[in-house]
Amino acid sequence: MSRLVILCIEDEDEVRDAVVRDLEVFEPTFLVEMAEDAADARQVVEEVAAAGDETALVIADHRLPGMQGTDFLIELHSNPDTATARKVLLTGQAGHEDTIRAINQADLDHYISKPWTEEELHSVVREQLTEYVLRNVDDVLPYVAMLDGQRLLERLARDTL
Repeated sequence: MSRLVILCIEDEDEVRDAVVRDLEVFEPTFLVEMAEDAADARQVVEEVAAAGDETALVIADHRLPGMQGTDFLIELHSNPDTATARKVLLTGQAGHEDTIRAINQADLDHYISKPWTEEELHSVVREQLTEYVLRNVDDVLPYVAMLDGQRLLERLARDTL
């Protein structure tokens, strides 16, 4: 069975460390990968695909060296291999125009302002991964305990009728 991957793109070390710490709760079920910029993230996405795994959720900062996070999310959305990945912008610096562009062109699923709370990040990640699993995974059972179990069990019940 392929693993589902959460990819976080953040160039600031202490912010990246905080995100990793906050996402540890998901690691028994999901693989958490980090990238410092868009080029690094592209490499991670290629490695994930080569391993037969799926990029399920991308959490990107807006201000990244070389390429803005919104532009990278748009790039992912236009790639058939990553178009279904859920996309979250985690930033304190994206302006309205950039955010609107991400919503319209990258199918942005959520926006989280920095600083975030651990509970807020957990809630958003759980919701976005639940949506990904419901839309893209045949066997939802392995995700019931970690994600929105009620919604996943409802899907399981419908599938077995």
